[in-house]
Parts: sequence; structure tokens; C-alpha cells
Amino acid sequence: MIVGLTGGIGSGKSAAAKIFVELGIDVIDADELSKNVLIENQKAKKIFVEKFGQKYINSNDEIDRELLREDIFKDEKKRKDLEGIIHPIVREEISEFVVNSKSIYKIIMVPLILETNSVDAYEKIVVVDCDLDKQIERASRRDDVSKENVENIIKNQASREERLSIADQVIMNNASLDDLRLEVIKVHQKLLGLKIDE
Repeated sequence: MIVGLTGGIGSGKSAAAKIFVELGIDVIDADELSKNVLIENQKAKKIFVEKFGQKYINSNDEIDRELLREDIFKDEKKRKDLEGIIHPIVREEISEFVVNSKSIYKIIMVPLILETNSVDAYEKIVVVDCDLDKQIERASRRDDVSKENVENIIKNQASREERLSIADQVIMNNASLDDLRLEVIKVHQKLLGLKIDE
């Protein structure tokens, strides 16, 4: 079974994913793959330079992520062009992961399931959810960015209600890591088809 694990910025997807791994479940982070494609995949980097030009390559022959992030945030076409390079390679790597995974179900951690119209790619969808103020506080602390920046990112993502509308299971993450662990274990048992007392 292929499970999509999603949630807004700062909801605690990564923390939940680590607990699933501790429970013996294979997890792949689509966001992490996307971030590293242009670093680790020479073919992708070559296509990127041909399409975007040398101005995004810094003196260390690396992609200037800051400049690229700024530009794609302002330019829809550039963002789509970038996705056109990255997404096919990420899909390929995820397919390999699914084929090679030996765990009873596999988790693909994806920040944007609704936004990328990929709901049908998963047999079950698990949403990590928390209150908005917690989300803003966590994300701004973790990424060392202003609360205003985080609020802008949240506005550009699916709303909490939209995300919850596609959830087969919800993991609430408003409290401590121990509470999160209990929530993840509960969902893990449900995904295994075990009958548990709520």
C-alpha cells in the first residue's frame, strides 16, 4: 500500500515520518528529493543551465538557491519550467523506492498533494495537522524566517480545511513529541488494519 503523508508547513510531517521509520516503515521525502535533484543529478543540472542560464550558478559552480527561490516566487512561468525539469526525475526516484521497498506499506511524504492534483496517486492519505498559531511559530523558528513569510507560504498552500477533506487518517500535532508518537502509533495500527479502541 502506498500512503501519502502530507501537512502544511510547520505541521510536523518530518517528526511524524521519523516515528513511522522507527516503526519499521519505509519513508521517502519528495520535497527533499526535489531540493537535491539539481545538486545530485548532473543531467537535471545541465538541462537547468540550458533553460535558465548561467546567472543562477555561483562561483562554487553550485545553483544559487536564494536567487532562484526569489525569481520563481515572482515568475509563474519560471516556476513551471523548473517543475518541468525536477518533477519527472523525482517521480522516477519515487517509483524506484516503491519497487524496492520491503515494508508492509510505504510512505511518500509530500507537502503538496492537493496543489499538484496527485490525490489519486495514493491508496491512503494521512494528514499531519495542528493549529495555525503552532504552525506559524514552528515554521518561523525552524527556518529562521519571519512570521509574515510563513503566513505568505501558508496562503499559497491548500487551506487546512481542503487538506483535511482528502484525509483518510489525521495525526494531530498540537502537543509534545510523546503525544505525536502516540498519534502516529494509532494511525500505524489503523493502516495495518488492526482494530483499536479510540
